[in-house]
Amino acid sequence: MKTPFYQIQPPAPPKKKVLLVGVELPRNGSASMGISLEELEGLATTANYQPIARFSQKLSTVNPKTFLGSGKVEELQRAVDRHHPEAIVFDAELSPGQNRNLENIFKCRVIDRSWLILEIFNDHACTREAKTQVELARLKYALPRLTRMWGHLSRQRGGIGLKDVGETQIQLDRRLIRNEITKLERKLKRIDKEKITQRKGRKGIYRVALVGYTNAGKSTLMNRLTGSDTLVEDKLFATLDATIRKIKKNFPYPVLLADTVGLIDKLPHDLVASFKSTLDEVREADLLLKLVDFSHPSYRKQMETVDQVLTELGTGDTDSLLVFNKVDRVTDPELLANARHLFPEAVMISCKTGEGIERLQREIIRCYENRLTPYTLVMDYSQTDLISEIRKQVIIVKEDYEENRIVLSLRLPPEGKARLNKLLKQKPRIPTL
Repeated sequence: MKTPFYQIQPPAPPKKKVLLVGVELPRNGSASMGISLEELEGLATTANYQPIARFSQKLSTVNPKTFLGSGKVEELQRAVDRHHPEAIVFDAELSPGQNRNLENIFKCRVIDRSWLILEIFNDHACTREAKTQVELARLKYALPRLTRMWGHLSRQRGGIGLKDVGETQIQLDRRLIRNEITKLERKLKRIDKEKITQRKGRKGIYRVALVGYTNAGKSTLMNRLTGSDTLVEDKLFATLDATIRKIKKNFPYPVLLADTVGLIDKLPHDLVASFKSTLDEVREADLLLKLVDFSHPSYRKQMETVDQVLTELGTGDTDSLLVFNKVDRVTDPELLANARHLFPEAVMISCKTGEGIERLQREIIRCYENRLTPYTLVMDYSQTDLISEIRKQVIIVKEDYEENRIVLSLRLPPEGKARLNKLLKQKPRIPTL
């Protein structure tokens, strides 16, 4: 039986060949460089490139003109002549001058880790906000790096000042690009205001944000805790937009869970700035779930990267829970025992098997209850009909019906007292205990 024409999928575009280049500097060891190159290969594959060879060099200092030493440049030139790659990808951020010099030498595109991440974000952006954020970051990053080899930027979506479809990057008018950057910044400010209005509507509800290195399993955990069907893919940066759902399974309190964009080492600064409104979900959270891929050989380094970004966001004082995911992949009992010794507060879970999920739920509830304030409210019997409404706003621990009054022992969440006063239209007659 023939497949109907409307079900036939178009063939995937062929992957373009690239060479990968890493540098070992005094501040990082060879083991760190090997793991970073593995990650770079994963990024290149996600961006639909085909890595065909890796190169690395140990340097005491970076060459200000070509980043690499002259011998390594010659070795790369021979590889370019042999393989004819689409691009050479560096596992570092190149200066505009280094980028231009290398493209003039190799006569092919030279891109760095930051641009590769921006390409992935561009491919994965779906919503109006994400597309605007990524386009702004791409233009800001590309503006000082205009060379004849950057014709691939002519694929940029929606009006960046191109005169015709085939126009290359070097022909772009810098003034028009700056004008477009200004328009995008204004657009993001409008989106920011919309997001602020949305967050005001959630004020007073306990908010939990999932944060962690990309591909740590945040979306899978979101689905586990909320019963939602958030996109889950075993690839880097599968989720860009903040997804917010209510935790429904076995939770006695209203709790909102936000799945945020994954973090990664050497994340472009322009991208962090552009994703301000998305990362505001992290800034305004009451609790951060720091999710770690415990099966990753460099999980400690990933934890440091996440903590560094969170510090830059100013969330150092926010309550947090350390959560080690994918423990089902770890078969070494000594590794598990050592982690439990080093991080006794960590919750060990497996989103795949469900191991540890119930304990994680209890920990979230404990963190929520730690923020509740004891309070005593005295009411007249004429206000009895308000008790059902009060129960929706706060937690009633005990009800004492005395001869002339009702005494309620309460636990108030943040903003709870203000909501009570608004409901009662008067101040409680007994102060907080």
